[in-house]
Amino acid sequence: MKRKKHLLTHLILISGSLIMLFPFIWMILSSFKTVGEQMMIPMRILPGSFRNTDNYRQAVEAVPFIKLYLNTILMIAGRVVCAVVFSSMAGYGFARMEFPFKRLLFTIVLLQMMVPGQIFIIPQYMMLSKIKMLNTVFALIFPALVSAFGTFLLRQQYMSIPRELEEAAELDGCNPWQTFVKVMVPVTRSSLASLAVFTALFAWKDLMWPLIANNDLNLMPLAPGLSVLQGICNNNKGALMAGSVIATVPMLVLYTVCQKQFIEGIAQTGIKG
Repeated sequence: MKRKKHLLTHLILISGSLIMLFPFIWMILSSFKTVGEQMMIPMRILPGSFRNTDNYRQAVEAVPFIKLYLNTILMIAGRVVCAVVFSSMAGYGFARMEFPFKRLLFTIVLLQMMVPGQIFIIPQYMMLSKIKMLNTVFALIFPALVSAFGTFLLRQQYMSIPRELEEAAELDGCNPWQTFVKVMVPVTRSSLASLAVFTALFAWKDLMWPLIANNDLNLMPLAPGLSVLQGICNNNKGALMAGSVIATVPMLVLYTVCQKQFIEGIAQTGIKG
């Protein structure tokens, strides 16, 4: 009876996995189809040849993918560094230090997580406009200079660390900054890695803000670049699928390498996928 239950469970999980993978498989297969194969009725699943790379050539010629990749890497690197450094310091302050209006300020951080991010678009745009930093790489990083999610995540992690570690560091002559850098940060490396991975993922798929802050294609990351490709290759869905494959592969590699950090981050924050 137990084996039958386990078999049924595995069949359900495998079926769910196949359903989730189908759009990715369809994207890859469609990237090799000619325009005629895309229009065929009944619909054709497999392309006539996997050697047909015309769609990939058209996608690369239509959009400067090298520049889009470079902009995306700079955006992700900037957002990850800011999230890890500032969120770590803020999380430690909220978890271990006492200062006026601590509860009120942390409530404001939580409120930022509860409201839609679109609320902040106009103020952020006006701030960048005032300092004349629109159409720059800094504009892509600007919304993530401070991460409410990262602050909350690391505060919870710091609160779970025994206070004896800090007391031992104080007895050894460490001041608060040395205790934070030399003792607390190394202990939370796993959470910092999880935050870095999630920040990279959120930055990779960010679409609305880059389109608003930058109107120059050469200064856009991949997600807005694909939206431009959609307008250029409207009559050839295969080229659009090829561009999507080019943009998706690096994130799939990142997820494959950092599966542990993804799972730990979800477990620590209680986020449901």
